Amino acid sequence: MISVVSTAESAPTGTGTPEPSLYRRIRRLFTRKFLAEDFHANTPVFQSFLNYILLFLVYTTTLAVRQGEGNLLAILKQRWWKYMILGLVDIEANYLVLTAYQYTTLSSVQLLDCFVIPVVLLLSWFFLLVRYKAVHFVGAGLCLLGISCMVGADVLLGRQQGLGEQKLFGDLLVLGGATLYGISNVCEEFIVKNLSRVEFLGMMGLFGSFFSGIQLAIMEHKELLKVPWDWQIGLLYVGFSAFMFGLYSFMPVVMKRTSAASVNLSLLTADLYSLFCGLFLFHYKFSGLYLLSFFVIILGLVLYSSSSTYVAQDPRVYKQFRNSRPAGDPSPLSPAILEPSVTYTSLSPESGDELPVQVA
Repeated sequence: MISVVSTAESAPTGTGTPEPSLYRRIRRLFTRKFLAEDFHANTPVFQSFLNYILLFLVYTTTLAVRQGEGNLLAILKQRWWKYMILGLVDIEANYLVLTAYQYTTLSSVQLLDCFVIPVVLLLSWFFLLVRYKAVHFVGAGLCLLGISCMVGADVLLGRQQGLGEQKLFGDLLVLGGATLYGISNVCEEFIVKNLSRVEFLGMMGLFGSFFSGIQLAIMEHKELLKVPWDWQIGLLYVGFSAFMFGLYSFMPVVMKRTSAASVNLSLLTADLYSLFCGLFLFHYKFSGLYLLSFFVIILGLVLYSSSSTYVAQDPRVYKQFRNSRPAGDPSPLSPAILEPSVTYTSLSPESGDELPVQVA
């Protein structure tokens, strides 16, 4: 396949000018890195701005036409400042990661972005009161080990060399963005499990488009004027925005059924898919360590999913448990009233479902 492409690229046309092959045309329609390298369009804020505009048009308008407590104005009166902070965190997370593409390699961005996993685990432990078992830490550790195998393959192949101090700066940007992503994902899990998915996306569309628009006007208005606009660049922007909109729309659905940690662990497999794209698009060298890392990540995901997490203490469940037993009426099987042990994983069970509270 590659040899055929090479022949097509070198074949002259009737005018004596090499005609770009279909491969090269398709090659320029995939990632953010093409915008930065091939077209010199360094506009990370503008790319995020387009995504937030789509969220605003779909979800914020949905909130605006709702009635009752789920209305846009009612939500803003109750917790506008919380969504404002969350919107700023999400904007800067996207900005840092997208800016990193200008200074480091695509594989470095994909690999170092996994720093979001320990951030999510720690924040879930302290703020969502999620408790993990030993198998969860083993599974997460195996996933990170798989990422380490991919990093080792990059070092052995020399792919990360030759970027100097700019590579270090780009890697630091990725780590900063991953930290902010972790904060955003944990807040997203809490909102979609306790409030609603549409509310989260609508507020992200409102504050995200507002603040990213201000940041765009201040920082990137000159860069936008320098972009050599044509149909290829326009298609790249539209494609990137569409994929980001899809990611933002479907990620809360999965997160409500699982957790922020499991979603981010599952996304680690995207590194291998980007590698396969890089083999054809960027002519990366292949290493057996890549396949090894993929199977290690899959093994880690299987182990992590083999056992459910639980919430250590939920005051609402505790109160319901205490109120369900008459005062001074201890269990006949125990000399004293026992404390509840919460075993469910969702912070907001569906209406009509009994809370699975067990007494040890």
